[in-house]
Amino acid sequence: MSFSSQVKEELSRQFSKARHCQIAEIAAIISMCGGIKISEKEKYSLNIETENVPVARKYFTLLKKTFNIDTEISIRRNSNLKKNRMVTVCVKNHRDTIMILKTAKLLDADMEISENLSISSNMIIQRSCCKRAFIRGAFLAAGSISDPNKFYHFEIACASLDKATQIQAILKTFEIEAKIVTRKRYFVVYVKEGSQIVDILNVMEAPNSLMDLENIRILKEMRNKVNRTVNCETANINKTVNAAVKQAEDIKYIQSFMRLDDLPDGLAEVARVRLENPEATLKELGALLTPQVGKSGVNHRLRKLSDLAEKLREKQGGEHYD
Repeated sequence: MSFSSQVKEELSRQFSKARHCQIAEIAAIISMCGGIKISEKEKYSLNIETENVPVARKYFTLLKKTFNIDTEISIRRNSNLKKNRMVTVCVKNHRDTIMILKTAKLLDADMEISENLSISSNMIIQRSCCKRAFIRGAFLAAGSISDPNKFYHFEIACASLDKATQIQAILKTFEIEAKIVTRKRYFVVYVKEGSQIVDILNVMEAPNSLMDLENIRILKEMRNKVNRTVNCETANINKTVNAAVKQAEDIKYIQSFMRLDDLPDGLAEVARVRLENPEATLKELGALLTPQVGKSGVNHRLRKLSDLAEKLREKQGGEHYD
């Protein structure tokens, strides 16, 4: 089961106790994947179609709990294409259909069906709990979430810009900054920030999926931290090795013109210790000197040796060491 299916399975079993929240979730599902059929006798029927069985089960149960309405369920398979089965939940009774659409604010003031089955009034999503239920329904009907082991991506595909803007605005009330992009004929509301997707799962009330995502995020952050530490340490080692090689080259160049014993005592000692310990760090070199010297003191002496080697190169017209 994909992570997206896992989240939807969990949400399909999450039912709000308040009727107004149930209505908000029903409104979102119908708005996102519903359709109206009008017979020759001007009788309405209401369908929702989905490839996700838990979504169909949730919608069926919500209608029963909220309106005590019986629905018909049909399953259609496409044998030619390798696609999932399509589940249709249908309310065939005209009076029941009108009652659902009216209660869910999917009819406008003139009792006409809103364009693209958009909500005609924000009354059903005034409460914070109803906003949560609406986002939950919208995600169940038209949303997806990527496998967090690979990357972070949450989206809800909307048939119109108005719907996308509405969902974006609702998410913003929970301090979630979603963006909208056009993809083919859809307007996609999406979030790519891992912490914000965690917040969305909290909004939709999916605690188990939230914990799974948080565990994955913690592991990924730990791996990234280890990788950064290793990279940093590797860079430091390379820097130390390169510096040690240059120091040894400078000392050997000085030796080609004079004996190390002719150098001041402090420089002569550190030069010999460096040649004898080419892989030692500054701290380790300092511990080998008598008396012991700190890192800054060792570095100061080595810089003096480097300056001396450079002056000798200039006098000889030789190559500078880069």
